[in-house]
Amino acid sequence: MVSSNILTARARTDGDDRLIEAEEPLASFHLRAGGELPGPIVTPALLDLVRKARERGKRISRAIRAQDSVEQISAWAEVIPGKSGTIINISTWTAEDIVPNASVSENYQRLALVRHLSGLTARLGPDQELLAVDWTARDLDALGDAMMEGAGQPWTDFAVPVGNNHQQPMHWRLLDGVQVTIPDSPRAWAVQLVPLGRNEPGSDGFELYLVPDKPLSETAPARSRKPDRSAGIGRDIAPVLRQPVSRIIANAETIRTQLAGPLADEYSAYAADIASAGEHLLALIDDLTTLEMVEDEDFSPAPDNIDLADVARRAAGILGVRAKDRGIVLVAPKADESVPAIGEFRRTLQVLLNLVGNAIRYSPEGGEVWIRVEEASGRARVTVADQGEGLGEEEQAKVFAKFERLGRSGDGGSGLGLYISRRLAEAMTGSLTVESAKGQGARFTLELPGDPEA
Repeated sequence: MVSSNILTARARTDGDDRLIEAEEPLASFHLRAGGELPGPIVTPALLDLVRKARERGKRISRAIRAQDSVEQISAWAEVIPGKSGTIINISTWTAEDIVPNASVSENYQRLALVRHLSGLTARLGPDQELLAVDWTARDLDALGDAMMEGAGQPWTDFAVPVGNNHQQPMHWRLLDGVQVTIPDSPRAWAVQLVPLGRNEPGSDGFELYLVPDKPLSETAPARSRKPDRSAGIGRDIAPVLRQPVSRIIANAETIRTQLAGPLADEYSAYAADIASAGEHLLALIDDLTTLEMVEDEDFSPAPDNIDLADVARRAAGILGVRAKDRGIVLVAPKADESVPAIGEFRRTLQVLLNLVGNAIRYSPEGGEVWIRVEEASGRARVTVADQGEGLGEEEQAKVFAKFERLGRSGDGGSGLGLYISRRLAEAMTGSLTVESAKGQGARFTLELPGDPEA
């Protein structure tokens, strides 16, 4: 229901921007939004107007919008500064009842809970093929290792749907919510598939979550993980930190989208900042964990026969949505291109995700990022080129240094990505180099040993 009130509602504030008096309908709106009379102004748009009028010492008037748990309002506010406060005149007050979208709210909250409880997450391609896998549940170690080694295969080759004899992969809607068999786990696991793609669900791939029926503490002890010489403080505290940070992100996203209840635009923006900061913190936790691993003197990647062109295409597929959001075209190696190499698939993909992610971040909106592959003199190379501002000679000398961000601020980077990437490349008997010039973008090249048997 929509109502309009052209009569003027008056209010008065003190020198501390506290609402001392208020007439209807402003008074009721202020109280429903959690305020008190007398008490601080709780409507951000009105508070901003009052502060500006008092600081400038002159009358200010403009349209304001706000909402509480019941209605969304728009009005014309005039603020007149005085010696010890301000006078507020409200006119053309229009209020519209808020009808919450229950189904959207329930779906979003369910997804937030799924992400929080999941023991394994995977990024899938449009055909439900495995692109990347991560897990925190100890009883999924064997499954996670197998999925990592089987990148490119359907996820159903590893987590088999219970009582399902249909040919795989099935349509994602038939697999969403099914139970799967995990041989080394004493728990029951359910599948949650989240389709990606604006035009058609799943056109940009899927997010896969495996959710357990109960905590691991209620079951028999999980099998011991294989000894890991790189284990240390970072790897010990990372699982402890990820859970609360993930919860903060999920709650902030719920607030941002106003699914937990109506909220003023300003507070919604604050929640978005919290969610973004949480995501940056998670990335930093991952970077510090990997940093500890690559700096361990006994760290050694597991060499394997890989196709560098295929890994590059997978990196482009994973980051395709991010590129689209900025209007950037990713030019990946063609489907028929193949460059055999020797390296660990997981670590090579990690390096390329960092290089392509950086190229997307620092390229201008509407630009292009190229990923080229080649082989020469028994070496396999992949180059990621962007159209960013480029790096001078002094910056190129520093770009691979630990915690080096070249003066950048506000992009959420840790300054560890390129340092870790070079360490990983060198550990695989390869190299990571950069060519650039100011105003001409940057070209990062990962080189690995070629596969002599290919």
